[in-house]
Amino acid sequence: MRKHSRLLTLLALAAPLSTWAQVPVMEGSSGYPPSGYGATGAAYAGGAAPAATTSAQGELFLQLQQLQEEVARLRGTLEEQQYEIQQLKQQSLERYQDLDSRLSAAPQAPAQAPVAPAVGASGAAPAAQAPAANAAPGDPAKEKLFYDAAFDLIKAKDFAKADQAFTAFLRKYPSSQYAGNAQYWLGEVKLAQGDLQGAGRAFAQVSQSYPQHQKVADSLYKLADVEQRLGNAGKAKGILQQVVAQYPGTSAAQLAQRDLARLP
Repeated sequence: MRKHSRLLTLLALAAPLSTWAQVPVMEGSSGYPPSGYGATGAAYAGGAAPAATTSAQGELFLQLQQLQEEVARLRGTLEEQQYEIQQLKQQSLERYQDLDSRLSAAPQAPAQAPVAPAVGASGAAPAAQAPAANAAPGDPAKEKLFYDAAFDLIKAKDFAKADQAFTAFLRKYPSSQYAGNAQYWLGEVKLAQGDLQGAGRAFAQVSQSYPQHQKVADSLYKLADVEQRLGNAGKAKGILQQVVAQYPGTSAAQLAQRDLARLP
């Protein structure tokens, strides 16, 4: 009887163990609360903290990206400006070199031989340029001194004062034997200063006021160069063709022929 009682007691104790053995065990469970609960879960009970952190990080990332884009844009603008400055410096250097070569080949005060006036289709000679109201009477000695002083300013590369000196000379001695040369060098001085509009007017005035002057071919060639710089390729081409047709054999015609071959 005592053996039966002991057996029933053992069966009663074994029954709960078999029941527990049938309870499914969660994989990875170690007996601790899930990650969303306990001490850690209580810290983010409302779910607001993770969202706020993510939002702040995203905002910082966007700001950094915008700064990087702005730096890249400014760097590109700076590079463009540096390139434009370098181009302007190169153009100025080329103008100075061209002017120096012309100065070395030019006589200080070339005399202008008298030329018979050209006769138009109607048989009448074109009207001579009327002297300015304040033009001084002809005095070759004074004219030469004035012209030489203006020319020396070019040699000294004081182009602003040379501009003023040649302008004053032409106003005072428009009929001087040096006036054609002064008009041409006025164009060169304005070109050296970067005054394309003023240079164009000065070069054009040579052929208009002194059509028989030896500087006409050179002044027309320089006028074509100015028109090209101003973007007027059609005008430049027409002037170059005029130089080649009307002044064959001159250095200006040779340069014009070369430039025509480069134009589209």
